[in-house]
Amino acid sequence: MSTRPIHDYAVLSDRRSAALVGTDGSVDWLCVPRFDSPAIFGRLLDDEAGHWSIRPSGPADVSRRYAQETLVLETTFRTATGTVVLLDALAMGHRERGHALGASSPGVLLRQITCTDGSVNIEISYAPRPEFGLIHPVMAPVRGGLTAYGGAHLLMLSSPVALDVSRSTAHAEVSLTAGQRVGFALHAGSPWADEPATWSARRIRRRLNDTIKGWRSWSQAHQGYRGPWQEQVGHSGRVLQALTFAPTGAIVAAATTSLPESIGGDRNWDYRYTWVRDASFTLQALATVACQKEKAAFFGFLARAAATQLERGVDLQIMYGIGGERDLSERIVPHLSGWRGSAPVRVGNGAWQQRQLDVYGELLDAAHQLLPPGEQLDPHTRTLLLQAAEAAARRWSEPDQGIWEVRGPSRHFLHSKLMCWVALDRAIDMAPALEATTDRVAEWQETRAQIRTAIETRGWNARLGVFTQSFESDELDASALMLPLVGFLPGHDPRVRSTIDAIAARLTDAHGLVRRYLSDDIAAEEGSFLLCTFWLAHALALTGETTRARNVFETVLDHSNDVGLLAEEVSSTTGEALGNYPQAFSHIGLINAARAIHQAEQDAHSASPLQG
Repeated sequence: MSTRPIHDYAVLSDRRSAALVGTDGSVDWLCVPRFDSPAIFGRLLDDEAGHWSIRPSGPADVSRRYAQETLVLETTFRTATGTVVLLDALAMGHRERGHALGASSPGVLLRQITCTDGSVNIEISYAPRPEFGLIHPVMAPVRGGLTAYGGAHLLMLSSPVALDVSRSTAHAEVSLTAGQRVGFALHAGSPWADEPATWSARRIRRRLNDTIKGWRSWSQAHQGYRGPWQEQVGHSGRVLQALTFAPTGAIVAAATTSLPESIGGDRNWDYRYTWVRDASFTLQALATVACQKEKAAFFGFLARAAATQLERGVDLQIMYGIGGERDLSERIVPHLSGWRGSAPVRVGNGAWQQRQLDVYGELLDAAHQLLPPGEQLDPHTRTLLLQAAEAAARRWSEPDQGIWEVRGPSRHFLHSKLMCWVALDRAIDMAPALEATTDRVAEWQETRAQIRTAIETRGWNARLGVFTQSFESDELDASALMLPLVGFLPGHDPRVRSTIDAIAARLTDAHGLVRRYLSDDIAAEEGSFLLCTFWLAHALALTGETTRARNVFETVLDHSNDVGLLAEEVSSTTGEALGNYPQAFSHIGLINAARAIHQAEQDAHSASPLQG
């Protein structure tokens, strides 16, 4: 069973797939050719599921960073005899720059280790295990490397070092002195296609440098934010780019499956898909870091994936595969023990069949953000958005599973009602572009008012002085923080302030992080959500409490790892990272909260009587 801390990993991406590399120089997660493909290295979920490590053979002090403005990883090992630097990257296409980044990624993992001082003995262990460890491939040496085949993969490892093979695992040792380096490349192909050619050391070195230039060109074109935490905001923009599937514009929720919400628990879900729920906040984050083309690509993906669903009378699906797939049927992978014994390991996500009424608001809010004033919509998109508004108006009073995808009886969740209000609010504002008739807009306005009344009466608990998780309940839920974030109520509304204060007092753990809710036994075991904590910082900024907002924001930053990555959750007891990783929604929350705090501070400065 895998026991390495989640925060021990750094992510690599070629905008098609992702790898996770530990501080020990081991690649313990790699899915090719897509984020949602079966892993060929899966030690993250089981010790026997494959890895590829390059590291000094003896003890070493380790430090690491991403090369400036990139997601190319530099790991420095300092030993008693010398120092080596390991560069890791998933290769981008040749000379891809700016928005073309990832357009023709070759699907090659590059690794180069250089001795910068003294001499160091390096050991290499290569154990590919395709299909989540089911396959122990046949390995055979070829000129310049090693092939491994079995199942649906033919793997070509380019290596300048001779490797000894035993039981589908290859080993080697090499001694490097100052100025020497060795480079490796792993290419995954199909067994029925031509065998991939090995890469020379020169080609590996050049493609590493080219990939660095590609990332930097994208970063330099996306510096729209100037304010506090500018470096962290820019880095989070790169993480969102890394989690984007370049061919379609889809953004995965995380690069992994089945990292648990509580150690040893069974809430282990596959996050390698795209949720409509994330849409509006994703677009806000992309706008902050000046990703206009990425915004259009992401919304275009959602519009294509959802096409014709509503006109057939079915609910808008809450999530899609990164190619637009709708059937994400869930299955268990029984031979994997799970991270720290957290089984079962799942592939697919059964939540795709849930009803979540909030998706209508998120889709229309995303379109509202993207649509310039006076812009005309193409007929298919206009039809989809009209149908989404109509569905929200028709179904808002029905129960659903809610934002947290509760796998139990449906309820009247406040957040779902709120997002139906958002759907109609944005549709009313976009009525000219939607070519909505006067009568239809009047009906939307009437329904929007009904939803407001329901939220302010049935969602407000006067005895407790808070907005609650569901109608006529006593449970707190961090999603109530969305009330000011989506513009339903202003930050200075006393009901908003009292709800914020209650969440800060009752849902915040000893580490200063916010839990989603505390209304069932499972929730009592899970970690605190970084996204919810960023929501708290964001909401506090909207109330004008910028000092409190800053403190909450800095608390979350303290839980990023050494290379600035955020998980989904943090254990309320131990403070360690939990959940799938790195988590797009956490980085989205960071970007949006930073922007909100900066804006609130600017507004306060402008309103100061000492100004002017």
